[in-house]
Amino acid sequence: MTLADAMPSARTASWPMRIGWTVLAILCVSVAVFSARYLLNPPQTPAQALGNSFGVPWLFIHVAGSVVALALGSLQFIPRLRRGTNPPHRGTGRVYVIGCLVGALAGLVLAPGSSAGPIASVGFGGLALVWIAANILGWRAAVQGRLADHRRWMIRSWALTLAAVTLRIYLPMVMILDLPFVPWYRAISFLAWVPNLIAAELWLRRGAGRAEALGRSAKS
Repeated sequence: MTLADAMPSARTASWPMRIGWTVLAILCVSVAVFSARYLLNPPQTPAQALGNSFGVPWLFIHVAGSVVALALGSLQFIPRLRRGTNPPHRGTGRVYVIGCLVGALAGLVLAPGSSAGPIASVGFGGLALVWIAANILGWRAAVQGRLADHRRWMIRSWALTLAAVTLRIYLPMVMILDLPFVPWYRAISFLAWVPNLIAAELWLRRGAGRAEALGRSAKS
């Protein structure tokens, strides 16, 4: 059981919801492909990233884990992968979690070396810590058979994985609007993931409220 089981099925989801998840999947795969070029052609790595005193080899480890998480996390939305007695999404889900943990641990090493200073270090370091916690707690819940808790933690995990997407939405906006880069980069170190996590919590509360309402309706 993975985060995909907590999402609406292709038959029950509304068209706006289907379109939304499809757009997210396309963005994730696009960011994964875009980032993978650093692994295939290291000289293309941004100079400011290599300016991090921990950049080599941790930047490449971070990219490798995050690319796996982005690519496989997107595949978890495909209904066919959730069917059968031993659905493929169980295996891809395990690899997804490993990718998250590798990316997060490397990100935690990189955070103190941020060229934007301690505020950015706290922002990106906080992301890494929460990302690690969400995946470990989700994996533990699955092993213990607490599948409802597992789904909730993996939704949080996916929201944190999407920080790679939101980061790449904010950065071009800063450049297009000609805003001062360093102050905004510090803000983005939090904006890239905190709103995502809040959105996930609101989604979970909405789902819990809907389930509770259905339960009361069934009893009446």
